[in-house]
Amino acid sequence: MITASLVKELRDKTGAGMLDCKKALEENNGNIDAAIDWLREKGISKAAKKADRIAAEGVAAILTKGNKAVIIEVNSETDFVAKNEEFTSMVNTILETIIDSSATTLDEAIKLNTNDGTIEELIVSKTAKIGEKLSFRRMEVVTKKDSENFGDYIHMGGKIAVLTVIDGADTTVAKDVAMHAAAMKPLYVKSSDVPTDVLDKEKEIMREQLLNEGKPTDKIDGILVGKVKKYYEEVCLEDQIFVKATNKETVSEYVKNNGGTISTMIRFEVGEGMQKREENFAEEVAKQMQGK
Repeated sequence: MITASLVKELRDKTGAGMLDCKKALEENNGNIDAAIDWLREKGISKAAKKADRIAAEGVAAILTKGNKAVIIEVNSETDFVAKNEEFTSMVNTILETIIDSSATTLDEAIKLNTNDGTIEELIVSKTAKIGEKLSFRRMEVVTKKDSENFGDYIHMGGKIAVLTVIDGADTTVAKDVAMHAAAMKPLYVKSSDVPTDVLDKEKEIMREQLLNEGKPTDKIDGILVGKVKKYYEEVCLEDQIFVKATNKETVSEYVKNNGGTISTMIRFEVGEGMQKREENFAEEVAKQMQGK
């Protein structure tokens, strides 16, 4: 019988996950030493040692099939590995596996089966083989209507990926909007998407700035109206000036003039919001010499 204390002992010795430890013990009739070797052979304990390392490079990728699209971010420690054929193949496998499934969340996706085990197991094995921490950070699955079109754009080899859904306009318009979003980094599609607490905080900051500038208190509310409009122009896709426009046309106006409306925009930028890995060549060489 595989007891919880036995699983914990193996986990403490290898750093592998609880389920992996339980499986290793089951495969080896509860023999700790044999289970350790089994984990090493599978590359699981080796991968576990990299768990606390920073993986903020990688790629954002998109796959569309019919009325369904998937956008994902998969991370590595270095940009060099992100361009590796082994890594690229893994990313493509993840995309194809998800789009052919009913999974809609990351937790569901990592349990999907590939030709090399589940997506979670695939990442563990590639971590061991490539020698860097790899992680599947986030994903979104989008389903469109027949009247809608996808627009997808990948910038800088996967540093930025944008997926748009435009209703009533063609794929050229949808792609133009995706390219605009890649360049201008909108946070929301339209002004009504801005959360109330976010807007209230921005207004509070604006009000303090105006007071510090010595503006009369009875004029501040009027000035705030213009400042909020300017804020929307900076963070909302529909209100931004279209990058290809020559006449101050907004993105919303560009799409409307082409018979459409914007349904969805998802923008993934690799490593956004994550701590970046600090390169230290001397430290890396020292670690290699010590066999770490």
